[in-house]
Amino acid sequence: MSKTTHISELATPVAVIDEDVMDANIKVVQRYFDEIGRPFRPHIKTHKIPSLARKQVAAGAVGITCQKVSEAEIFADAGFHDIFITFNMLGTDRLARLKALNNRVDLQVVADNDVVVDGLADVFTADEPLMVLVECDTGAGRNGVQSPEDAVKLAERIASKPGLVFVGLMTYPKPNTEDAVEAFFSQTVSMLKSKGIHCPVLSHGGSPSLLDSHLVKSATEHRAGTYIFNDRSMVRAGLCDYDDCAMHVIATVVSRPTETRAVLDSGSKALTSDLLGFPDHGYIVEYPDASITSLSEEHAVVDLSKCSEKPKVGERIRIIPNHTCVVTNLFDRLVFHKGGVVSGIEPVAARGCVT
Repeated sequence: MSKTTHISELATPVAVIDEDVMDANIKVVQRYFDEIGRPFRPHIKTHKIPSLARKQVAAGAVGITCQKVSEAEIFADAGFHDIFITFNMLGTDRLARLKALNNRVDLQVVADNDVVVDGLADVFTADEPLMVLVECDTGAGRNGVQSPEDAVKLAERIASKPGLVFVGLMTYPKPNTEDAVEAFFSQTVSMLKSKGIHCPVLSHGGSPSLLDSHLVKSATEHRAGTYIFNDRSMVRAGLCDYDDCAMHVIATVVSRPTETRAVLDSGSKALTSDLLGFPDHGYIVEYPDASITSLSEEHAVVDLSKCSEKPKVGERIRIIPNHTCVVTNLFDRLVFHKGGVVSGIEPVAARGCVT
C-alpha cells in the first residue's frame, strides 16, 4: 500500500480510524482529569493496540486497565509496567500466568468472592505478593460485593492471606449514580478504618461516567476505554457528537433487492451484534434515516423506507458502530488516516485475548 492511499481505495468492509479525531479525544479527556486532579487509567480493551496505549500514557495516563490476563501479557511484552486487571481470576493455568506476570510488572487485580481470594492465596506468596482490590457492585448489577459490610469482610479475608495485599475498592458503576458510588466508598472506607485496614485505592470507572468523575470526590482514579474512539452509545449518552467518533466501518452496498432495502458487505463479522439498547446495528453517516435492521455473517440488511435519497449499488458508506470495543476485536488490523489519506496500519495485537 502506497503512502498516498486514500481510504476510498480500501477493500471493504474495513475499520478505519481518523487519527486527528482520536488524538483530540485523548487530549480532551486527559485534560479533564488533569483539571480535577485525578489519575486516569485508560482501558485498552477498546483498541487493543500498544502504540495507542503509549499515546494515552504520553498524554498523562498513570497506567493501563486490562480485562484479561492474555491482554495484560501482550501489553507487558510491549513494555507497560503498571497494569490493573479488572476481572475475577480463576483456574490453574490462568493463575500460573498471573503469577508470572506479577513477577514482571506492577500488577493489581480484583476479587468479589471468597473462592477467587482463596485461589489467589494458594498461588501467591509473601516474598512476591499480589495486590488485590475488592470489586463492589454500586448499582450496575454486574460483578461485585453487594454492600459495604460484604466489602469489609472480603477485604479482611484478603488482608489475612500472606501472599495477598489488600489495596482498595473498585467499581464499574451504573451511569448517573455518583452519589451512590460516593456513599458506598465512604461508608466502606470508614468501616475499614475502624478495623485498622488501610484502603489507598478507590478506583472509579466507565466511559458513561467519564465526565462526572469529579462528583465521586473520594475516588483516587478513573478507568475508561471507549472515549479514545467514541461510538454511537457515547453520542447517545451526550458525551460526544458524531464528529467526535474516530472509528468508522466502511462498507459497500452490494445489492438493492427492493426500493426500500439495501444490503451491505458488513455483516456480523464486521459490525457488532451488541445492540446496547439501540433498535439497529449502527449509524450510517451518509444516510442517517436508514436503519441496519439485521446482520448475518456477511450481510447487513438496511431499511431505506424513511430515506428521501437512497444509496446505489456499489456506493460506499460509513457506519459508526453502536459499540466500538467489540468491532475492534473483529478485525486483524485497523487502518488510520488523516483527512482520508491512510497514515498507518496497526495490527490489533490483543485481538482474541479472551482468557
